[in-house]
Amino acid sequence: MTWRVLPCAAALLGAAAASAEEIPAEALTDLSQADVIILGELHDNPHHHENQAVAVAAFDPAAIVFEMLTPALADAVTPELRDDPAALAEALEWEARGWPDFEMYHPIFTAAPDSAIIGGGLSRDVVRGAVSAGAAAVFAQEIDAAMGRRLGLERTLPDDKQSEREQLQARAHCDALPEDMLSGMVEAQRLRDAALAIAAIAAAEKGPVVMITGNGHARTDWGVPAKLERAAPELSVLSIGQLEAAPDSPQPYDHWVITDAPERDDPCAAFE
Repeated sequence: MTWRVLPCAAALLGAAAASAEEIPAEALTDLSQADVIILGELHDNPHHHENQAVAVAAFDPAAIVFEMLTPALADAVTPELRDDPAALAEALEWEARGWPDFEMYHPIFTAAPDSAIIGGGLSRDVVRGAVSAGAAAVFAQEIDAAMGRRLGLERTLPDDKQSEREQLQARAHCDALPEDMLSGMVEAQRLRDAALAIAAIAAAEKGPVVMITGNGHARTDWGVPAKLERAAPELSVLSIGQLEAAPDSPQPYDHWVITDAPERDDPCAAFE
């Protein structure tokens, strides 16, 4: 299972019911105040991480929640390691876990040096469990059954939403996955959305929060913002998506930014 939304699926992440407002990258230094600001990304785009670092520095949150880190890995981030990109990458097992070049991410860790670093991710084994057992069952076993119900994980998705999400998963994986695996991939995504929401709720006890995550989790219609609206409606949430081209459909974010695309190999070649 890959943890990364492939760039070839970027346009699909914009297929949603909610409209959004495009903003220039410069506006990221003056975002509206919110309890939780979710900064989306395409994981391999350095411009997106530059923008995230600028936004984090300007907002100076009490905590930064990373999709890329489990709670245990986040606990390994010490003040000394935070200033040493090579040592920090090694402590976080960054390359071994398949994330893009850590040099792109390191400025986010140092943009607000007093912010707590929080892990909102799950281990690959836990995520794989959701593919076969479903998000609700795994969440109940690994985290909290009552909170899983509060987040709506036990609710079956309407047929049209299930189909839409399966199609997104198929395209995100270059139509290389067996059809009978797609529903499980949707469950894995629901599990990860829920885990990130729980991390944000806990982090918000420290004060304002910024979340660093892929565009898919930043979606207001069914990603982390939707989970937070269900489980913690008292929290104000602002979601920012980052795209590489002007979309031709409504965007599922409160705001979105367009950046250049990096040079990259065909992301679907790995599935051949």
